[in-house]
Amino acid sequence: MSKETIIDSQDNFISLQGVSKNFKVSGGVLKAVNQVSFDIAKGETLGLVGESGCGKSTLGRVVMGVYQPSEGKIIVDGKELKVKSNKDRFQYAKIAQMIFQDPYASLNPRMTVGDIIAEGMEIHKMYDAKRRKERVNELLEIVGLNKEYAGRFPHEFSGGQRQRIGIARALAIEPQFLVCDEPISALDVSIQSQIINLLIDLQRKLNLTYLFIAHDLDIVRYISDRIAVMYLGHLMEIGESDEVYNNALHPYSQALLSAVPIPDPDLEKQKQRIILEGDVPSPIDVPKGCPFAGRCRYCKDKCLEDRPELVEVKPGHRVACHFVKEINQLK
Repeated sequence: MSKETIIDSQDNFISLQGVSKNFKVSGGVLKAVNQVSFDIAKGETLGLVGESGCGKSTLGRVVMGVYQPSEGKIIVDGKELKVKSNKDRFQYAKIAQMIFQDPYASLNPRMTVGDIIAEGMEIHKMYDAKRRKERVNELLEIVGLNKEYAGRFPHEFSGGQRQRIGIARALAIEPQFLVCDEPISALDVSIQSQIINLLIDLQRKLNLTYLFIAHDLDIVRYISDRIAVMYLGHLMEIGESDEVYNNALHPYSQALLSAVPIPDPDLEKQKQRIILEGDVPSPIDVPKGCPFAGRCRYCKDKCLEDRPELVEVKPGHRVACHFVKEINQLK
């Protein structure tokens, strides 16, 4: 199954405006997310990619209301998100849910599958006991599992089956928005495509909006309408999925894409891999200028002094680089 864009409205469902998240640590202040701004339209999937430790998962938890932003605003369906109490979290849970990375750790081993899926409905007082049981069976079938599995425990299932259970749990209270935090990285490669196709199918049927966090650019391209690239807590590039994949403009995005294997052995041999020199700077001591300057082969004095803004260089394609036009010889 291929990804079909199902955006029903150009109105943004999620809008991040200059969002930052800092943590106080023994060495100072760790800047995990730094001035990130983007929108996600209703029914759209935004893929968020970058190396481990770049701030992807932290940003996902900020969007979920698990962490409060240190700066900036998050607008959800036209209203500013303010999750400052258990009541706020309770209300927001009806709108947004998360699918977690590790299906082995995210399910309570002492609860049956039916109880795991029904828990949210019970907390939110949805339906009577009979209807909840029927709804559990419906959700199991929606995610491709037998309704007879409701009485079993998580340890009786494979990783792919457990992730399907996790998806059913996330859908139980009928959210409109899902944060998918590397939902296939812990699964066998043979199972990954099944889960991705399931998410695409569910999005089409239920008109869901996704923030899909991953490090595998091939997977992100397959499921996403647009791709955003993060580095050291900063957004470096964002644009339409095929545009970013086929015509990445930021040197960091180009390096990431050069590492994606090509199925054709002959083409793989001819491909030029971009090797990044140097180490990722500490998020406690972020460089003054461009955060990527110390590893960029095109770095100039301006890059070391001034932090570039994320600007539109092509329609719908924004890049944070002082010399993006010179590097890519854009007209």
